[in-house]
Amino acid sequence: MAVLIDNIADVPGRPRHPEKAHRPDQPALRKPDWIRVKAPVSAGYLDTRQIVRSNGLHTVCEEAGCPNIGECWEKKHATFMIMGDTCTRACAFCNVKTGLPGALDASEPEHVAAATAKLGLAHVVITSVDRDDLADGGAAHFAAVIRAIRARCPNTTIEVLTPDFLRKDGAAEIVVAAKPDIFNHNLETVPSKYLTVRPGARYFASIRLLQRVKDIDPAMFTKSGIMVGLGEERNEVLQVMDDLRSAGVDFLTVGQYLQPSRKHHPVLRFLPPDEFEALAKIAYAKGFLLVAASPLTRSSHHAGEDFARLKAVRAAR
Repeated sequence: MAVLIDNIADVPGRPRHPEKAHRPDQPALRKPDWIRVKAPVSAGYLDTRQIVRSNGLHTVCEEAGCPNIGECWEKKHATFMIMGDTCTRACAFCNVKTGLPGALDASEPEHVAAATAKLGLAHVVITSVDRDDLADGGAAHFAAVIRAIRARCPNTTIEVLTPDFLRKDGAAEIVVAAKPDIFNHNLETVPSKYLTVRPGARYFASIRLLQRVKDIDPAMFTKSGIMVGLGEERNEVLQVMDDLRSAGVDFLTVGQYLQPSRKHHPVLRFLPPDEFEALAKIAYAKGFLLVAASPLTRSSHHAGEDFARLKAVRAAR
């Protein structure tokens, strides 16, 4: 069974998801045999956790309860989540804490760069909470983190997984100008599910963000991902693929949604591995340079290896 691990203790009397606290419990389907991960117990996992803690950093691996945390942290791969641990939105699928975030930490870029160096990362993924409270949505902070990593670890390739910067004019330009190696923004689900799954976002705003990145820098790799099992129809998934290809997106990830708690959106279906394989074949036929599709696929899982493959595929064309 997949293990969702909550390493973040809630403050007594303050629920992790206050907006979900009074919702009725949702049904929870029994997980199938093909969703299996090991509980994290290795020395490598503990070393990575110590480096993250000692630098006062947050990771999406912990905050979102990623089932791959044991495998990734054993290899000293971590996805840093910047701008705090509290999100201004309340997506129905997400396990990240919601509420009013605190002020940005001006020392965070240097701490992220230091942790990247200590972990010896050849490829680092930087993501964040949504910061709708900031005038630029946190774009300048992303850029500062990129610059700090470049200064300390010039050979490390950098992948950013950004929010949508909804109604934050110029945010994409700020991040792209800092020259990450790959720009990722996840659509998460099909358009018909946005009001229930991702109510604070707008599907076509996310598509336009990805298109804008390509308009600014056509050579920059772009990436996006969706979850399945939320009640979407197969033809809707195929339409998302077409929309992403129209925006010039190079790399698609497709993974199974796993319900963090009974207060979150329920899993309506567990797709078997052969359906993920079929979706990958269709996506390649539609023109994506790289596709990762499996029950446990996540945006940052095997990100370094996948980026190397992505570069090789482009170079071969």
